[in-house]
Amino acid sequence: MVLPIIAQVITVRDAQTHLPVEIAVLVNQNQSHFVTTNADGQVAVDGFSNNDTITLQLIGYESKSFTVAKVGSSGEEILMVPSDISLDQVVVSATRWNQRKRDIPSKITTISPTQVQLQNVQTAADLLGSSGEVYVQKSQLGGGSPMIRGFSANRLLYTVDGVRMNTAIFRSGNLHNVISLDPFAIEHTEVLFGPGSIIYGSDAIGAVMSFRTIEPQLSLTSKPLVKGKATVRYASANKERTAHAHVNAGWKKWAIVSSGTVNYYDDLRMGSNGPDQYLRPFYISREGNQDVLIQSEDPAVQRPTGYHQLNLMQKVRFRPNQDWDLQYGLLHSTTSNIPRYDRLVQEDQGTLRDAEWYYGPQDWTMHNLAISHQGQGIYDQMSMRLAYQSFRESRFQRRLGSSKRTERMDEVSAFSANLDFTKMFAKYSLYYGFESILNDVRSVGQARNIQTAFLEPAASRYPTANWSSYALYISGQHALNAKTNIEAGLRYSMFMLEADFSQNLTFYPLPFREVEINTGAINGSLGIVHRPTDQLSFSAQLTTGFRSPNVDDLGKVFDSEPGAVLVPNPDLQAEYAYNAEIGGTQILGDYLKIDVSCYYTWLRNALIRRRFQLNGRDSIFYDGELSQVQAVQNASAMKVYGLQAGIELKLPAGFSLSGRYNWQVGTEQNEDSDNSRSRHTAPAFGVIRATYNRKNLTIQCYVIFNEEVTAKDLPVEERTKTHIYLLDSNGNLYAPGWVTLNLKGSIQLSKAIALQLGLENLTDQRYRPFGSGIVAPGRNAIIALRAVI
Repeated sequence: MVLPIIAQVITVRDAQTHLPVEIAVLVNQNQSHFVTTNADGQVAVDGFSNNDTITLQLIGYESKSFTVAKVGSSGEEILMVPSDISLDQVVVSATRWNQRKRDIPSKITTISPTQVQLQNVQTAADLLGSSGEVYVQKSQLGGGSPMIRGFSANRLLYTVDGVRMNTAIFRSGNLHNVISLDPFAIEHTEVLFGPGSIIYGSDAIGAVMSFRTIEPQLSLTSKPLVKGKATVRYASANKERTAHAHVNAGWKKWAIVSSGTVNYYDDLRMGSNGPDQYLRPFYISREGNQDVLIQSEDPAVQRPTGYHQLNLMQKVRFRPNQDWDLQYGLLHSTTSNIPRYDRLVQEDQGTLRDAEWYYGPQDWTMHNLAISHQGQGIYDQMSMRLAYQSFRESRFQRRLGSSKRTERMDEVSAFSANLDFTKMFAKYSLYYGFESILNDVRSVGQARNIQTAFLEPAASRYPTANWSSYALYISGQHALNAKTNIEAGLRYSMFMLEADFSQNLTFYPLPFREVEINTGAINGSLGIVHRPTDQLSFSAQLTTGFRSPNVDDLGKVFDSEPGAVLVPNPDLQAEYAYNAEIGGTQILGDYLKIDVSCYYTWLRNALIRRRFQLNGRDSIFYDGELSQVQAVQNASAMKVYGLQAGIELKLPAGFSLSGRYNWQVGTEQNEDSDNSRSRHTAPAFGVIRATYNRKNLTIQCYVIFNEEVTAKDLPVEERTKTHIYLLDSNGNLYAPGWVTLNLKGSIQLSKAIALQLGLENLTDQRYRPFGSGIVAPGRNAIIALRAVI
């Protein structure tokens, strides 16, 4: 008879610095039980049996395996050796449950917290970009829209602590909601590439980005566990001033964690070596009752772009016994007004078009109750998540010389419930669950005379609407033998949309007052993983994904570009993605790792903007301007294919080299049935890093590169954006390629204090990433001081 051990605590430390290793994962062979180390590197192994073989894993370290009996008595220390080379990591985004990455056919990238700290990213969008596998577009400084495998915006899905962040007003254009997340409060980030609709439902076409925030940690001894971290940081390109602190207090059964971050950013400075067309020679200032064109003192400063942001988090955890775990989390983020820089540099008849164009405060609040249970019978583990989210956003626009400012305010109340189960058998793993989502959308429009403060009604951006979804899913994994796993999944989703356009009938002659959509979608997946050896792995997968029409697709009234207005279209259906993918990973010894993934995705019934007619008219007046009528329609098909490759080389004396390369080709059908590059297909891009890591010192030099997009490859939708792109020798718009050289370093001054320095864009290049409205930062010096409390 095997008896479980009792009250045995081990401590995990870094083999070089001897500092505690936090959030390392211990998991047994059949993955039925796992635990993580706390801020002291401590972990209780009560739930394992003496003869259990446990694997200790954390990205950035070599994995270790041992039995509980071999560890010895409580207080035993285990040293983890830093290394990026491993097939064996624990991931959660594939099924919502902890799994070994080597058993999953999907490509999943884990972004190391250590790497995030070294890079000193300013936003969660920058965090994703630091992976070298996610391209980030920015319309303004307070933004960041990931582009993954030719898809972006509402064809990508975000989850925070297992809760869906996408709402019914997530748009098809560039989307910047990810900046609401606080990088300092995120302890684990994964990107699941390709469709993930089996587990996550609508919108999970190009990828799923899964963020897990700091978890309250319990004490494993008789003393309370009180730990915290604090950071202050300055960056020169936008004069960033950031301060962060979080503290954890844990007892045997209760724990709390509190976190807060404040960021101040001034106007962003671009580089000095590059096209003069990117400079900002003039800007608009309101003086008295007039808009005045002001000559910039420094044209390299992009004025206005500055903003500030506040992030708060509070979590409470109660674990009455080993079987039950309850956590409540409150996350809140708010910003100041955020200038829409790409609109403020647009010209009309030789002068700037808008005097004002800015987003109002972007407010996001999430309440999340998570309950997990270790059970028997129909499930081994159960997880229930009940969440409420509030989203508030607004847009303010005023034409140059006009006294009327249009103000549009939107609010979404998002309710969700997820119930997930897992059941383990000898050679089978079963995952199944239920999801329910309800979004309530409210939108208001008004026009304000800035001289008299007189308010009058104006068209709202959205109708009053409800969007809901209900789904069941099941997914299974079967070990054919010790070297081969197969995986299959099935999901049925039902979604409904009700929209009332009554409040906008005064402004637009819509031929309908109310619209309803009620339909469903079925998704499936099939994959295989074969591991001939522990250091070689092959995978293949067929998956499908879908995106149901949301309120933004169906009901938005919006100037999609100067001279064009987007109007509602009630005749929309879901779009479907079909994806085929193969991949392989080879490790040579303990010094070289190579991985490659190739994929092909076909999007059918693609929801896309096309010319439209409203009551037989192809143009209407919008905000006083005659505009061509457009609408989102199921009017296109897209195909995207490409590869993602990586290499990691471990060298002697603490040196290492790594690189990531991403190449993709995406095309879509135009209105004339020709094919052109799809708007959200990034050019080839990647990163090469050389790192030195020894004891208390880390130094990293890296190069980021981006291929040119020629005039013939520029997407049709981009070919009128003269304020963003440059003219080639033939007078056609194109997006130049670029390369930056960067240097980062970190030194552990003591067990409690670390100093980090960085110099980005060393050669002060002036460049604009593809699709971005704002020019990238010039030479940027960073200094950060981190303390363990």
